Amino acid sequence: MPWGLLKYGLGRRYPAGPDFPARPEFKPRYDVVIIGGGGHGLATAYYLARDWGITNVCVLEKGYLAGGNTARNTAVIRSNYITPESVRFYKESVDLFNDLSGELGYNILYSQRGQLTLAHSDATVRTFRMRAEVGKLVGTRIEMVDRRQIREIVPCLNMDENARQPILAGLWHRDGATGRHDAVAWGYAARAAEYGVELHQRTEVTGLEVERGRIAAVETNRGRVRGGHVIQAVAGMSSVVAAMAGIRLPIRSYPLQAMVTQPVKPFLDPLVSSSGLHTYVSQSSRGELVIGGGSDPYELYSTRATLELKESLIAHTLELFPFLANLRLMRQWAGITDMTPDYSPIMGESPVRNYWLDAGWGTWGFKATPVSGKRMAETIAREQVPEILRPFRLDRFKTFDLANEMGATAASH
Repeated sequence: MPWGLLKYGLGRRYPAGPDFPARPEFKPRYDVVIIGGGGHGLATAYYLARDWGITNVCVLEKGYLAGGNTARNTAVIRSNYITPESVRFYKESVDLFNDLSGELGYNILYSQRGQLTLAHSDATVRTFRMRAEVGKLVGTRIEMVDRRQIREIVPCLNMDENARQPILAGLWHRDGATGRHDAVAWGYAARAAEYGVELHQRTEVTGLEVERGRIAAVETNRGRVRGGHVIQAVAGMSSVVAAMAGIRLPIRSYPLQAMVTQPVKPFLDPLVSSSGLHTYVSQSSRGELVIGGGSDPYELYSTRATLELKESLIAHTLELFPFLANLRLMRQWAGITDMTPDYSPIMGESPVRNYWLDAGWGTWGFKATPVSGKRMAETIAREQVPEILRPFRLDRFKTFDLANEMGATAASH
């Protein structure tokens, strides 16, 4: 990246032109139509063009690129899940994130800092032991740590044995990281556009045409779009869009809130989360503390913030870091999470031929951006679901072959 910045600053074409070309008019037909201009949709478009030479692709976004859930997450990247299938899937994503800035020529501010998850009960300690062994089996850097090691990793953490929920042990995930969420999406969009992918912002999907069990066209506020394949990657609106094609998804949508404080000098390098307190804390490169936790307890398609959740997150954060009591909040926001019964995504085939699903991400959509784009592009190009995605197929809810990730994070469980 330093060499790239030097070339940019000294280049004759400085300043450079816009990354995204002007919105074109629709073509009569596309090989692939992608509904959703967030990280997953843009990554899929990029990998379709780069890996498979499929460039007759258009991305439909009802707002602006990366303006939905991609802009409303807390930018955590990790692979410390519960089932081997999920750990393997997210590990591939972490590996892709490692080189993504160089590959895209776009600084995503990737920072590998490690994640410490805290246990406050014997039951959680037993679960952490299992997760550590599963992680080692798949090849992730994850291990159990005791109270002494926790003090070394985060010296400022409240380790009082008389606390309401004392810390007994931890799960240390060295591969945990953060990245700039919008930069990831913009990087994918810029490179996809260079391959000829069309980006249609402010283009809302209003209907889906199905003929003889096969997707035929997409209706938008700007007209009708025909495509050989259609993929939906619309985060919290997954059920709404799928219903336009007559598909009922086993998804419930909840608001998920987060907030940031005023910036302070760096004191917290790792990401710290507590499954018992349902909160997680990290410090951004600007010094702000990013705080998140559990979702709202009721279904709602809304991105408003509430005082009730704010007070809960603050209370739990202060149990971990009491010295933050006088810190001021700067802003608060919410996204919409689409939760499945087993807290794992739905990827691959749908009941409608050539209509593909990238849905049900709940709280972990951002961290899966590269692997989802790469593997969904492979799925569409080969018209066959790769082995790594098979555990997340839609029909698992009929066969009860679930990929249960309940309790794998501090949020929405």
